[in-house]
Amino acid sequence: MSTEIKVPDIGDFKNVPVIEVHVKVGDAVKAEDSLVTLESDKATMDVPAPAGGVVKELSVKLGDKVSEGTVILILETAAAAAATPQPAPAPLAAVGGKATAADIECDMLVLGAGPGGYSAAFRAADLGMDTVLVERYPSLGGVCLNVGCIPSKALLHVAAVIEDAGHAADLGVEFAPPKVDIDRLRAHKAKVVGKLTSGLAGMAKGRKVRITRGYGHFIDAHHVEIEVTTGNGQEKTGEKQLIRFKQCIIAAGSQAAHLPFLPRDPRIVDSTGALELPFIPERMLVIGGGIIGLEMATVYSTLGARIDVVEMLDTLMQGPDRDLVQVWEKQNAHRFDRIMLNTKTTGAEAKEDGVWVSFSGDHAPTEPQRYDLILQAAGRSPNGRKIGADLAGVTVDDRGFISVDSQMRTSVPHIFAIGDVVGQPMLAHKAVHEAHVAAEAASKRKSHFDAAVIPGVAYTHPEIAWVGLGEDGAKRQGRKVNVAKFPWAASGRAIANGADYGFTKLVFDEQTHRIVGGAIVGPGAGDMIGEVALAIEMGCDAEDIGKTIHPHPTLGETIGLAAEVAEGACTDLPPSRRK
Repeated sequence: MSTEIKVPDIGDFKNVPVIEVHVKVGDAVKAEDSLVTLESDKATMDVPAPAGGVVKELSVKLGDKVSEGTVILILETAAAAAATPQPAPAPLAAVGGKATAADIECDMLVLGAGPGGYSAAFRAADLGMDTVLVERYPSLGGVCLNVGCIPSKALLHVAAVIEDAGHAADLGVEFAPPKVDIDRLRAHKAKVVGKLTSGLAGMAKGRKVRITRGYGHFIDAHHVEIEVTTGNGQEKTGEKQLIRFKQCIIAAGSQAAHLPFLPRDPRIVDSTGALELPFIPERMLVIGGGIIGLEMATVYSTLGARIDVVEMLDTLMQGPDRDLVQVWEKQNAHRFDRIMLNTKTTGAEAKEDGVWVSFSGDHAPTEPQRYDLILQAAGRSPNGRKIGADLAGVTVDDRGFISVDSQMRTSVPHIFAIGDVVGQPMLAHKAVHEAHVAAEAASKRKSHFDAAVIPGVAYTHPEIAWVGLGEDGAKRQGRKVNVAKFPWAASGRAIANGADYGFTKLVFDEQTHRIVGGAIVGPGAGDMIGEVALAIEMGCDAEDIGKTIHPHPTLGETIGLAAEVAEGACTDLPPSRRK
């Protein structure tokens, strides 16, 4: 029987060039043999044979451009199909007290397709493992890519453009007040997400990673049952699949914590709901003064909302040093009607005219306050107890965190765990590095997660970025350090950009003179902090950093200038007192 072999679904990519043709007319191929290789701007993808057979006719050549549905070749499949041996029956698992055959078998199962999960799956496949990736969402990327990091940054970029346009009037360039088309804004956010998710889908195909959609729960140490999901959300179909694995990487992530005293009401949302931009409220309450809440406050205030923030602790943003947060507070005072520190939310009542909220604490209003929208951003909880990991013998603590060793191995040697589910900090970039370690350890490589530091970033306006030991942390520990700060008021680029309020700070151990931490507040801080992290990993001292030539004029050169301050050699500031 002759069969047309066509280019499969490759996401949004069209007119993708053929960079390799692996077969010629008359060649015999087996199922999954690579026929051609395509190369998009995101990935290189092999198109495999769906069945064994003999190539009867080639329809493409090197350099041709193809899209989904383009015929690649004609395959004669009858003889090959007859010769193909039937697979052995899948091993049985006890499901609901009954012996059940597995629907899918694999060398490596990755549970969760966020940045950690898809990175683990791709690395495992690159190392030769037959890999299955389970994800509840319709596209890869997990919370971060679909309803977290990426869509929030798309909206924060729009907010930054609006604010920059407003500030341009001071420079002699005036724009009309912005008009917000919320439907087009949602479409922009969706386009950003779609471009990335389609690229991931193409990379999964190119690596022959099989994707199964649904919620996964362990049955035992070698089986996971999948509750299949459908649609644009996470609706369960009632169908179930059983996967048998040799090894597994748990990348199940975390979920937004829900405050039990808040009613279920569409005007009360978590970060996922806030990113859907249901409407632009007149008054909005952000519960929680952490990074997620303040990033969303930045977006909504720029779109026109007046914001209140309530935080039970005595300060906003717990991670960075206070001097950085003070700069942020001064630059953002205009956004907020109230910042209620040392204050708790004690109750909420949903009424027709809004949600009325009561508070107690140092800065609590005496009467309940009415809000059109409430964002609960009071932290996230790991999903370790939601996947039945204990049924596989994996140790999970009361909070839902899974304990792992330096190879990301759990209490069960062939099961690994990475990302939010293994502990703080809950950051995508940490999860990706853990993913590579887990996949490599599973393939018997001597890989360990031994990062000296993990940077953190608040993508607010201005950004705050920090890594390693901070000045405040050193004081708490009683550690002797030298702190060098370069004010951006002495940076030509910062002055030109209207960012002379920022600064760069480096922390050096007093005894070894090596850098142990650093922090930046100002535009692009998150893009620059990686240099400081590398300097810490490499054991650099102030001279190493200061004598590294940085391009001028840039904001990045303030790192080198801060190191010169530490050395007493900075000529961009008034002379320091001789010691």
